[in-house]
Amino acid sequence: MDAEARETLAARYREVLKGVPPEVTLVAVSKTRSVDEIKALYDLGHRAFGENYPQELREKQPQLPADIEWHFIGHLQTNKVKYIAPFVHLVHGVDSLKLLDELDHRAAQNGRVQEVLLQVHIAREDTKHGFAADEVLALAAEAWSWKNLEVRGLMGMASNTPDRAQVQHEFEALRTLFDKLASDLGPRFDTLSMGMSADAQEALAAGSTLLRVGTAIFGERHYSAG
Repeated sequence: MDAEARETLAARYREVLKGVPPEVTLVAVSKTRSVDEIKALYDLGHRAFGENYPQELREKQPQLPADIEWHFIGHLQTNKVKYIAPFVHLVHGVDSLKLLDELDHRAAQNGRVQEVLLQVHIAREDTKHGFAADEVLALAAEAWSWKNLEVRGLMGMASNTPDRAQVQHEFEALRTLFDKLASDLGPRFDTLSMGMSADAQEALAAGSTLLRVGTAIFGERHYSAG
């Protein structure tokens, strides 16, 4: 990146930070972004980056500083867990028992405990993934049965709608479920991942502890043809 591009990135980053309370984690969504772009944001002091594609993350990770906190925020297939299992900090969208089992298996192979968030289906859209609220409550009642996983909280995506009241309602429903679980599960159950650039304000108002922001920091993506 040239000096002008770096300054533009820095200005966007500073503007985004103004709207993020200090107690909220900001994950910079870096999918399709170059190693140079990620390194430029790293040089500004940022450490938490979110990726959606396992193979892309596997290629980027060794090219960047070891203290980056990688978050996997996309829909993860079980046959791709092996690519990120040795190093990923937090897996956000865990949406099935099969995926939990595979993450536990791969974490054991790598001699580590994998931190995860359970994705809850809160949107009025079938295209969104996630457990139903009662399924999450049933899992918690079993005190989580995976030896190499630590469930740190919940994640949810609101409906893609201009109805801000609906978005707010969906986030508030997830916060209610989170609070119910947190009262029983203790201080390590502390992460509520909800909100992206378009609905960050609604998410923060509902009590999000983690935001995922990409375009507002890096600018518009330019996808190549083919």
